[in-house]
Amino acid sequence: MLPRLAELRRLQSCVLRHVRSFAVFPGASPLVEEAEEVNGGRGEDITDHLTDLTTPASWYPAARMMRRKVVAHMGPTNSGKTHAALQALKAAETGVYCGPLRLLAWEISEKLNADDVSCSLITGQERRVMEGAKHAACTVEMASVSRQVDVAVVDEIQMVADPSRGHSFTRAILGIPARTLHVCGDPAALPLLRQLVQDTGDTLEVLEYERLLPLKAEKAALGTLEGVRKGDCLVAFSRREVHTTKRALESWGALKCCVVYGALPAESRTQQATLFNKPRTGFNVMSASDAVGMGLNLNIRRIVFTSLEKFDGASYRPLTAAEVKQIAGRAGRFGSSHSSGRVTCMHQEDMPYLHTALACANPELQQACLFPSYQQLAIFAEQHNHLDLSDALELFANRATLSQHFFFSNYEPMHKLALMLRHLALSLRDHYIFSISPADPEDPPVAAALLSFASCYASRGHVSVIEAQRWQLKPARTESELEQLEAAYRILDLYIWLSFRMEAAFTGRAEAEKQRKLVTALIEEALPRLAINSKALTARQRRQERMELLDVSRAIEDHFNGSQWDRRIQQKLLAPVYQKPLPTVPIPKLLRRSRKHLRDWELE
Repeated sequence: MLPRLAELRRLQSCVLRHVRSFAVFPGASPLVEEAEEVNGGRGEDITDHLTDLTTPASWYPAARMMRRKVVAHMGPTNSGKTHAALQALKAAETGVYCGPLRLLAWEISEKLNADDVSCSLITGQERRVMEGAKHAACTVEMASVSRQVDVAVVDEIQMVADPSRGHSFTRAILGIPARTLHVCGDPAALPLLRQLVQDTGDTLEVLEYERLLPLKAEKAALGTLEGVRKGDCLVAFSRREVHTTKRALESWGALKCCVVYGALPAESRTQQATLFNKPRTGFNVMSASDAVGMGLNLNIRRIVFTSLEKFDGASYRPLTAAEVKQIAGRAGRFGSSHSSGRVTCMHQEDMPYLHTALACANPELQQACLFPSYQQLAIFAEQHNHLDLSDALELFANRATLSQHFFFSNYEPMHKLALMLRHLALSLRDHYIFSISPADPEDPPVAAALLSFASCYASRGHVSVIEAQRWQLKPARTESELEQLEAAYRILDLYIWLSFRMEAAFTGRAEAEKQRKLVTALIEEALPRLAINSKALTARQRRQERMELLDVSRAIEDHFNGSQWDRRIQQKLLAPVYQKPLPTVPIPKLLRRSRKHLRDWELE
């Protein structure tokens, strides 16, 4: 056993030297020679070590040097679990809050500063460092695994099983070096959390919470929009349906409607929530997507589901019980003017599914999401004849071994971006940064902007903010113009994200932030008065917009080069049990859409 231990220590030393050399000299890569020296030329043994993901707790030495106490706050939405964890955070000398959304990090930062606890804000696109602050609020991806704190709070812990972002929550649970780690979330995560805490050797204390105000499911469906009352929130599952609902509600004359959906900038969502929450603004109902289920405190009296199914990127599927309860639980927030929360559906045929989903317990989480670090991928790529990033990802996933309570992250979006950029003269590190950026490969304007940024960087080493200014900024009068503003915001957001990681090349951050504020103001100005009416566009304008979007989509697809997704890898990416629909629940009737409607939807 002693030679084996010595060998592993030498390998660790090799990795640390690589990390230091890479940080100082990005072009330096002494990996292959050092790795062969460590293992006597047995490159295959090194590969086995790198792809062995069975003990991820050992990746975080700072946390393993501590005897952490993990406090689990388990309960449904609006049960006060996060509030209790935040009280411990405020009382600590040093601490950090880690949430799944920028909105949540911003809200906690504001709360702590208002309570005279100086708190910095750190997200992928924003740094607001308070002088002398010993507390920070961040998105979970930005959590430090090297800086020790007295108290850390990780919110919405059930997202550890999310196929796309769950690995960041796994990293936070295993790696944050906090004397006391508070985790908040759904009780379905508790068995998996027990296993993770066992892996780390920490102690676990469980606190259970009940909902502070009752949530009641109505017996009858709403039927028509005539039954909508002040304080109601109608939930749809596409941007177009959210706006269509808003237009229909306001056509009655007595109701003014706010909107919340994922494509809206975070600042605009906050503004819409403020309008809805303050009674004197006149905005008394809301039309929202499932983005309403997390990150906003809203004084909702009743949730009305316009449908109980959503398009998940591949097909229409019923909402899971967890999704239904997460959204429905937003009604009846403690401290609002409502004594209870209510929930119903627009269509009577959806009511049995709603009642069953609310009554049953969420399936327990079985596996946590896991993804290797950049250092692991870099060494792996050099061990295999300097593979490019897209090939290294696929080969690493093929060879990775995991414990039974982990699954390999869905890296398909990252893989698509890596394929799109593989023809450019980028170092592995730069290729990696561009590929993990917040650019959705299925969002043509943003994917095209990323390609433009990377191309400029590869050819000139500098990317001007002009590259991020793709449209003339003007007030939106139509849905199409609002979409352009939303896309402009996402492109500027992407530029700012890259500027924090490649400061020498993306030097226009200040100008990009100014432009982003302007876009946000234009969107906020447009939302209350925008008449979303497709008939206002001429047939020629509609054809031109469709052709422009198709051209961009085809250009992106050409760069993907028709890549075939490895079926064996796809099997590893199957969603955990928690994400699957309940087998005993009646499935809602699927939406029927005309072919023309489908064509329009595909171009959204």
